[in-house]
This record gives sequence, structure tokens and C-alpha cells, in this order.
Amino acid sequence: MSLPGTKNWGWGQKSLELCKSPTAQRWLLSHAGTRITWRGGESALHSPGHSVRWWWVWGAAAPMAPVTQHQIQKFHEDGFLVLERFFSAEECDSMRSQMQRIVAEMEVPPHCRTAFSTKEEEQLQAQGSSDYFLTSGDKIRFFFEKGVLDEKALHAYDPVFKQITHSPKVQELGRELGLERPVVVQSMYIFKQPGIGGEVTPHQDATFLHTEPLGRVLGFWIALEDATQENGCLWFIPGSHTNGIARRMVRAASGASTCVEFVGSEPAYDDKQFIPLPISKGGLILIHGEVVHKSELNSSESSRHVFTFHVMEAKGTTWSKENWLQPTPELPFPSLYT
Repeated sequence: MSLPGTKNWGWGQKSLELCKSPTAQRWLLSHAGTRITWRGGESALHSPGHSVRWWWVWGAAAPMAPVTQHQIQKFHEDGFLVLERFFSAEECDSMRSQMQRIVAEMEVPPHCRTAFSTKEEEQLQAQGSSDYFLTSGDKIRFFFEKGVLDEKALHAYDPVFKQITHSPKVQELGRELGLERPVVVQSMYIFKQPGIGGEVTPHQDATFLHTEPLGRVLGFWIALEDATQENGCLWFIPGSHTNGIARRMVRAASGASTCVEFVGSEPAYDDKQFIPLPISKGGLILIHGEVVHKSELNSSESSRHVFTFHVMEAKGTTWSKENWLQPTPELPFPSLYT
């Protein structure tokens, strides 16, 4: 219960930090889910027979308020949306630690060291004849490109990343965005290492993940470290998702010298149209499948680790059979809501 005229905030055990009151801490840990009321910089907690007051400490672990209708409207207008502090520092650190364990155990034969690139010539050269690339959708595999390492299918096979992908707050966000039958089609862990983290040229995700109709793919881009202009934050052209797509990467016909090819070509974009979106550790950027975006070289001394995954609204949608990525009997696209 709460005082009249005050705003309720939901929270879990790790959503806040309590100061100076061990009694309050013990009480709160045994009453997870109780509501709090906000009074400027001070808060009060109310439950039958109890009233505890503490100072609220804002930080990376602050509770995520629901997305507002204004934010949803801005997403539809711009094609992207920044949600700061969506994940806690502890969640980010757990993903980084888990990836360190995976990398420490990885064994990638030389012939499987395939690159992933948004540049057409590099894409065809590096991946065009690689079964390792085409069959990566239902496996955890490694892709090297100018210091970048991507991992596929983390959302399905690794418990830490699966828990994040299907977390209640991600599911609730999907519902607030109106997704009825979202399925997870792809996930990646991207290392953008200091000094060697390569640029990602302007592109649209729907070039690689095509649906009929368009507008059914949504990217979740999670900053596991602060993303700045110096270490390669994302840049967007606001509103560019309303112009359709310029090109597609499709599976080549049987007998072709490469296994993928591009249909259409990426236009030359005016750099002045792009705006940077620096974001703090734990922040989430929602990315419309057709919005034009890029990232620059990491010229700093700091890495820029990211976990990202894409979902498709499956209701009334056809996943192109020409896409390089296809569901398999071993891993059909899993529901976001499971």
C-alpha cells in the first residue's frame, strides 16, 4: 500500500541500496515485492504493521520504470530508443565473466576462423563460401573481424545469456511494445577491443534478417560497458526506418561460387545525418530493423563489450527462406516469452 497521490515503484532484492539501517535491510530482504513511495530524495516503505524510511541511492541497479507512451512514440518516430540503467551492473558483469570463461575454453580451427562484416566485398570474401557461417544459426560459433568476436545462439545454449534474453523485464518490455508472438532469431556478443575494434559501416539489420512484411525485426543492444564516441558507440539516422531497405543479403543459387550474395546496393549516406548515442553500462538501445546505423573504430584505450539479440514478431510474419540464417529442427526460433 502507499500514500495517496504518491507513485509506486516495484523493486526486487537487488534493486536498491539501503543506508545506515541494518534493521531496515533485514526487513526488506524478507519482504521482496513490497511497494515504496517516493518523496523527493527520501522514500518510505509501507506494509501492514510496518513503516520503514530510507534514502534512495540511484545507480546502475536502480529499478527500471515501465516504458512510457511518449518513449514508445519516439521509438516509432526515430527507429531507436535509449533506455538507461535497464540492466544492473551485476547483470552486465555476469555476462562479461561468462564470456571470459567461454573464450578461455574455445578451440577454433584455422579453417573455421570466419569473419563477419557489413561491407559487401568483405562479406562475400570472408563468408561467401563458408558452411561454417551458414550453419551457425543454431550453434555457438566464433567470428573474427578486425578485433571483433561474435558468438551465435548464446540466447539458447548458454544459461547466463539465456536468462538475460528471457528475463521478466525484457518480456515485459516486449509486451509494452505490443509484441504478441516474438521469437528470438539471433544473438551475438561483440568485443570492440581498444585500438583494434573495427568500424561497422552504415547498414540496416533487415538487410540480413528479412521478413514479409517489413518492420517485424527488433534489436536489443545491451551495453556491458560504457559506450562512448571514443570507443565506438552507435550512430543513427533518425527516421531512416521509414524509407524501406536498400539491399538484401541472400543465399546464392545452388552451384554459385559463393554461398551468399547481395541484391541491391547500400546508398551513400550523409555523415551529417547521423547522431551519436553514447550510453552507460547497463543501458539498452532498441533498434528497428530498418533504421540506418553504424559504429566507428574504437580509438580509445577502453573496450566496448556488447550483448545483442534480435527478435521477430512471428504473428502474421514470414521469415524469408533466402535469409542466410534459418531455423533448424535442433533450434527453431524460441519464443521470447518462455
